[in-house]
Amino acid sequence: MAEAVLRAQIAAAGLDRRVQVDSAGTGDWHLGDPMDRKASIQLTRNGYDGESHRARQFRPSWLAERDLILAMDSSNLRNLRALADGDEDHRIRLFGEIAGLGGVDVPDPYYGDQADFARVLAMLETGMSRLVARITSDPEISA
Repeated sequence: MAEAVLRAQIAAAGLDRRVQVDSAGTGDWHLGDPMDRKASIQLTRNGYDGESHRARQFRPSWLAERDLILAMDSSNLRNLRALADGDEDHRIRLFGEIAGLGGVDVPDPYYGDQADFARVLAMLETGMSRLVARITSDPEISA
């Protein structure tokens, strides 16, 4: 859901030619699968398109290719920083911290109901709008 929301907000801000948005997990669960049906339903209800999304696993080679790498929760943050082995640590950030959400983890609603997906989507929309505002005003946001 995060990728779809960020893509839409980046496009609305006129940044889609300057900012590349990508999504991948740190584990190999569901590789190649479309997003969870409940996530897709929630995105569609809110005007987003997540149909092209397929699960991928983060590749260590991407560390040098990305300006900013956002982890949705503390566990993924630790996993990403372990891959970086200290080299790219400054560009790997917790989404809840950089997006003005008080440093909280974005909960994984996978085992929840539709209301859980709605709550996470609202959290993502709030955080992504703050992130896009930061990107617009601060070109060195990853530093």
